[in-house]
Amino acid sequence: MSAPLLTMTDVRGGYGEADILDGVSLHVDAGEIVVIVGPNGAGKSSAMKAVFGLLRVRGGRIVFDGEDITGWSPERIVRRGICFVPQVDNVFRDMSVHENLEMGAFLRRGDLSAAFDRVYALFPDLKARARTLAGNLSGGQRQTVAIARSVLKKAKLVILDEPTAALGVAQTEQVLNLVRRLADQGVAVIIISHNLQDVFKVADYISVLYLGTMVASIPKDQTTSDDVVGYITGSKTYDGANA
Repeated sequence: MSAPLLTMTDVRGGYGEADILDGVSLHVDAGEIVVIVGPNGAGKSSAMKAVFGLLRVRGGRIVFDGEDITGWSPERIVRRGICFVPQVDNVFRDMSVHENLEMGAFLRRGDLSAAFDRVYALFPDLKARARTLAGNLSGGQRQTVAIARSVLKKAKLVILDEPTAALGVAQTEQVLNLVRRLADQGVAVIIISHNLQDVFKVADYISVLYLGTMVASIPKDQTTSDDVVGYITGSKTYDGANA
């Protein structure tokens, strides 16, 4: 069996002197979708910022694609193959769709026409809007641009922070379909989400953070939404946590 693409082992850390994360362990395989859920303030975004080098790690290890990346700078992590898509401000609003995609290709060299052809084949709606300013797009369309940009970055792991927040039903379905399409291409995806309905549509694994600790990491087909609510509220425990 091959090693996971990403492994977090007992990661602790925070901002300043206070620790927000108190033992976060997680693993993600290539082509796998892991959704992280938990109450507000549980440390979901902080855990992913630790992966991306935006939070000070004071203990534990983060290994990506066989290399210890604990404490690396975000620039170095991007070059290694991790893309972080924030909930807001995830596009350059004053640039066109195509220009936004070009920003994702800044690490690549040579003729990029084949790469753009692949992206537009994967995301055909963007081709028709290539010259449209990203600021004039809907929320779902902007998420599509941000996800497509990760393909041009040749990301091996894409982290999405609340990608369906404030989206309508149709736009939510569109974004979740794009996530599944990414995974089908072999890209690992981590989603931070509050929406359990979305979780059960797209996740391979559901991981629950509670008070800065990963208390459960379970295959979707081995749990229910009621179980997950129990883990989120702390009323239910899981003996196989972080397996």
